[in-house]
Amino acid sequence: MSAIYKRDFVSYFNSPVGYAVLASFMFFSGIFFYVQCLYMGTTNMSTVFQSMFFIVLFVIPLITMRTFSDDRKNKTDQAWMTAPVEIPSIVIAKFLSSLSLFALCLLAFVIEGVSLSLMAQPDWSVIIGNIFGLIILGSSLLTIGIFISSLTESSIVAAIVSFAVNVLLSLIDIVGVTVHQDWLTAVINAVSFQSRYNDFSLGIISLSDVIFFVTVTCLFLFLTDRVIERRRWA
Repeated sequence: MSAIYKRDFVSYFNSPVGYAVLASFMFFSGIFFYVQCLYMGTTNMSTVFQSMFFIVLFVIPLITMRTFSDDRKNKTDQAWMTAPVEIPSIVIAKFLSSLSLFALCLLAFVIEGVSLSLMAQPDWSVIIGNIFGLIILGSSLLTIGIFISSLTESSIVAAIVSFAVNVLLSLIDIVGVTVHQDWLTAVINAVSFQSRYNDFSLGIISLSDVIFFVTVTCLFLFLTDRVIERRRWA
């Protein structure tokens, strides 16, 4: 498991992907931080996190698109599929490597929070709450992207489909407004990732939202395991 984790994590930086992800995330984070905090003269970073929400939707597919698709395309998956390694360990190792890269991106917010601390007193509960919220939001989106990557040999297709699914899950509450059945509207709003993340952006950690994102993460890890297991014995 550790060998797969190290190989996958290092592979991000053996290609432009890892650098592109970090650079784009920190670039947009820096712009939003300057405009919405420094320029406006406020220490409230909530608007920065809200603005970065859609950047996260774009970055996540770039992280996950090659997770399984490249191995499948290059036939390198045969090595670990025939090795005496349990499939769940492989899936978790790949998930942790992608989560590690995403966590590196989130260091941008820590740097910005420390920068504000040198000039004023930012609300660290908001910063910490948002970072925690982005970690569990990112975890669920990463597992969705990893699952999609396990279904195709094309990393480009995996990235496009992952991005489309991410946007759908995040904006599905807009569809809920057009539905006239109250119970259906409630169901649609309940699976909206953006609605679930809103409390975190205000520094509020809701147990129901945490459970939702953790459940989604576990569900798609399980589904990915089933896909790979089926291919192993096909």
